[in-house]
Amino acid sequence: MYQPRFYRYWVENRDLVSFNVMVGETDLHIQARKNLKRKAQKAVVKYRDSLERYIARHPEFLNALEPISAEEDAPLIVKEMVESAKRTNVGPMAGVAGAIAEFVGKDLLDYSPEIIIENGGDIFVKSLKVRNIGIYAGNSPFTKKLAIKILPEETPLGVCTSSGTVGHSLSFGKSDATVAISPSATLADAAATSIGNLIKDESDIPRGIEFARKIRGIRGVLIIKNAKIGIWGNVRISSEKE
Repeated sequence: MYQPRFYRYWVENRDLVSFNVMVGETDLHIQARKNLKRKAQKAVVKYRDSLERYIARHPEFLNALEPISAEEDAPLIVKEMVESAKRTNVGPMAGVAGAIAEFVGKDLLDYSPEIIIENGGDIFVKSLKVRNIGIYAGNSPFTKKLAIKILPEETPLGVCTSSGTVGHSLSFGKSDATVAISPSATLADAAATSIGNLIKDESDIPRGIEFARKIRGIRGVLIIKNAKIGIWGNVRISSEKE
């Protein structure tokens, strides 16, 4: 069932052109130097087709909740999802939203030097200026109060969020927001899911942080549960109003 993603309209980067692309279950909010909707839609169709064809041949890929292997001739997007799943101990589909955002975003960089793609709370960003990414954490008092500051020299970057209390994505945890940051949006998405699965209440935040520290390729993590927050790594926090 489709859920309106109202949070994506809280903050707009007014120096960029915004547009949406929807193909099947994929719903992207994209910001670029110009309207690239047709090219973005073509890219989404390409990567969704790659995934769907692979799943048709390997149905276990769709429902696996633990890491699995990929065939040698698997599409690159499948291999990236499989590798990210192995690093984070989840099924490969845990990274699908970040993967679509990342692969489409990299294609669009041929036409715009700046690209920001949001896919259900999972973000791929390539920017030439400082950007603030707001944090939506459901009923937590931190919602709309904090943002993650992204420096241009750090991009391309994936900033991905998992929640056990917001949205319809599968999570075995109860965090209001678990945000993982990585040069790979595919890995960041899988890591956010894996870390978020560990958070049942506020006392689990240190455990989530400790697990995040062991994931190769993760630069930082932020975990919110109710009025408690835990932060590790290269995470710059600012007021969303800045």
